[in-house]
Amino acid sequence: MKQPKLPFWQVWNLSLGFLGVQFGFALQNANASRILSDLGADLHSLSLFWIVAPLMGLIVQPIVGSASDRTWNRFGRRNPYILFGAIAAAIGMAFMPNASIAVAFLAPMIFGGIMLALMDAAFNVTMQPFRALVSDMVPSEQRTLGYSIQSLLINIGAVMGSMLPFILTNVIGLENTAKAGEVAPSVIWAFYIGGTVLLGSVLWTVIRTKEYAPKEYNAYKNIDAAELAREQAEQKSLWQRLQGFGKLLVTMPRTMRQLAVVQFFSWFALFIMWVYTTPAITQHVWGVGAEWFDPHHLESVGEVPAHIAAAKGAAGDWVGILFAAYSLFAALFSIALTKIANTFGRKPTYALSLLLGGLGYLSFILFQGGEPTQVNLLVTEVTVPAGALGLLIPMIGVGIAWAAILAMPYAILSDSLPASKTGVYMGIFNFTIAAPQIVSALLAGLILKEVFDNEAIYIIALAGACMVLGAISVLFVKESAEQGNGNGAPIAA
Repeated sequence: MKQPKLPFWQVWNLSLGFLGVQFGFALQNANASRILSDLGADLHSLSLFWIVAPLMGLIVQPIVGSASDRTWNRFGRRNPYILFGAIAAAIGMAFMPNASIAVAFLAPMIFGGIMLALMDAAFNVTMQPFRALVSDMVPSEQRTLGYSIQSLLINIGAVMGSMLPFILTNVIGLENTAKAGEVAPSVIWAFYIGGTVLLGSVLWTVIRTKEYAPKEYNAYKNIDAAELAREQAEQKSLWQRLQGFGKLLVTMPRTMRQLAVVQFFSWFALFIMWVYTTPAITQHVWGVGAEWFDPHHLESVGEVPAHIAAAKGAAGDWVGILFAAYSLFAALFSIALTKIANTFGRKPTYALSLLLGGLGYLSFILFQGGEPTQVNLLVTEVTVPAGALGLLIPMIGVGIAWAAILAMPYAILSDSLPASKTGVYMGIFNFTIAAPQIVSALLAGLILKEVFDNEAIYIIALAGACMVLGAISVLFVKESAEQGNGNGAPIAA
């Protein structure tokens, strides 16, 4: 039985919740390093705090993927996990910027790290079923459209989330500087708002999306219902389930293995950007010395000078603008991504996108300091060093790469997966996202300290080199012969 095409707005509703998830994720990406630094983390240990993010993905996504594959109830197949994850993420967002309240029983920095882990676990509980939901509900010929819409909504949410602290400071008038051991009020309120948006958009998707009943789903996906029932009825021990995951890893489709190489280089680079953009531009553009990111130095001086605190606050806000910019460019590119991929092929589109992202990272080093320049951001005007304004140019390439990373691997991969195991394979594919981030977390801080003497701009250049390697590795990916280009036509490998 042929799976019916969905109306455009139903495809839109399927992914609307991802707007809220990415709203929260963008707030975390742009502000977690700032929060942890304010709470006392030193520069080279930031990546170790961030390691909880990929670890949560590595643990949570395959488990949730497997569980959602086996779930059929009146609330749906994927929807229960999406909603539960959103609630837990909103709780973490409420508590993380308020880590200073935990000082009576736990160091604020540790409490902040725990809340970061909670948020990431919850984001992963929510995101994996969202990926599988598109594969479940959208037929093959609409698959590229489905993931492109998802990429568009992700980036709209990221623009909103990234800019929010800046808007709260420069439009609403909240304070953006933090006392020692505390978090700026603008960041605290941004996290409150982000949690609310996350819950609201996820509820929209859950309420507006009626998942297929098992009988319909099996018919559309050509699944033998009796065989599937026998397989799912088997009672397996934890060890047997782990062995099953191991077998799936060994027998994963060739396309997935080849995409894993691309994913390694691209996500290694992205992790560096999220962790170290704030210190990189604070040092390189605002001229704040690396010693002002060292808690021992901060303790020795007693109180952070007003001009240093102001520079760090301004740089932190501008990182939100830069992250919003790359998300905006990604959203715009997502609109054209389906047509470009259909015209030129998925692989060339993917490779060129990553190359532009790598060049964007490498060009960070060209923008340093400069004369104070007034910038009109429509909602307000702000004065920043000329180098800060120039950094909007590299964000074009970074945004194009980000749009492709969010859509193209899944579009390339999805048709090569067995329908009865889409969720668990999507969860396993998250290994290719989590593993490079874990490696980056373990190595980046050490490289920054021992090789680059805590000059964070050079670790961003390293990210650029990795992204270029990712672009080259796309050329070695072989697509399945039966895989379409989004409108049913085969793509040459």
